[in-house]
Amino acid sequence: MLKHLLASAISLGLCTTALADTLQVPLIWLRHAEPERPVLSNLDPIPEDRGQAGAELGLSDNLTTGKFLGQDYSLEVIEIPPEADPLPDARAALARSPYLVLDAPADTLLAIADLPEAQGAVLFNAAASDMALRGENCRANLLHTKTSYAMQTDALMQFALFKRWSDLVLITGNAPEDADYAAALTASATKFGLTITETKPWIFDADMRRNAAQEVPLFTQGLADHDLLLIADVANDFARYIAYNTWEPRPIAGAEGLRPVSWAPVVEQWGAAQLHSRFQDLAGRDMTPRDYAAWAAVRAVGEAVTRTKSADPATIRDYLLSDNFELAGFKGRPLSFRTWNGQMRQPIPLVTRAALVAQAPLEGFLHQRTELDTLGLDAPESPCTAFQ
Repeated sequence: MLKHLLASAISLGLCTTALADTLQVPLIWLRHAEPERPVLSNLDPIPEDRGQAGAELGLSDNLTTGKFLGQDYSLEVIEIPPEADPLPDARAALARSPYLVLDAPADTLLAIADLPEAQGAVLFNAAASDMALRGENCRANLLHTKTSYAMQTDALMQFALFKRWSDLVLITGNAPEDADYAAALTASATKFGLTITETKPWIFDADMRRNAAQEVPLFTQGLADHDLLLIADVANDFARYIAYNTWEPRPIAGAEGLRPVSWAPVVEQWGAAQLHSRFQDLAGRDMTPRDYAAWAAVRAVGEAVTRTKSADPATIRDYLLSDNFELAGFKGRPLSFRTWNGQMRQPIPLVTRAALVAQAPLEGFLHQRTELDTLGLDAPESPCTAFQ
């Protein structure tokens, strides 16, 4: 009996020591929901767990590795209604974890990043592509796993240059994000020596599901001669009705046709099919770009904790921004963060709804550091000073 009691005591002591030695890494996924714009079609419903499911897959991946390394990860989910002030919840979240994965508009991201409680934290933008967040409004504690508009539009322009489509025209919607995307398209065209010869605003508010065959040919009849028609319509409200209805038979790109995305189900190489399959098993649906951005954020923390053997946010941030950090992103090249604005480098698939057409950076677009830096704001172009 005494022998059994001693064995039990020793076993309990070993378990207590193991628990004490386990590195606890709490993460929080926080969404400040934006009111969704009404759109003409309901063919592409927005999943209620968009982004959250990607973070949950990242947690599962971290736990798979962490259980062998004495690391225990947890993920708390916080949903804030559009009309509510997000800052009280953000302050409370930062008291529980220095690692926040944020699905929120740019104004909310900046407000949270500027909180005194956030100054020692590592925040991840997993939703907003706004260029100002990587430029004049950058924050040193805010890293971006969501691709920027410039990364997406640079990928398109590389393909246009590769195809020798030098004359471009642009149709743009009237939402603020459409203007941001259109500005990125224009800047990318200039960057790669192409010309957008005409920009035309979309003026219709009628139901294009019934009138597209009549209205779109007339709307596009007067456009300048062009090789490629670009469409800036981030919500894909009207872009889907332009294909095959234009006056001139030309390819379309941007919001419809050839689309630059961070993730799509049609990407199958480099282990992407396996990642997508695991996501489908978890969420019961396809992975979206926001899911991928949230997954990448959670996995980035996991990779940094594994390599540094630390959960200290300052140590993790330094490692994430170092030359040593690499994340296997299932897109053919390791992902890393830019030291001048916190943007995650990553390839950009160019896809249709049925196939992968190409993946940028395309062959022949060279860079002294990495070809991935041909996509988006390079160091000499960046107005961000927070990382200096």
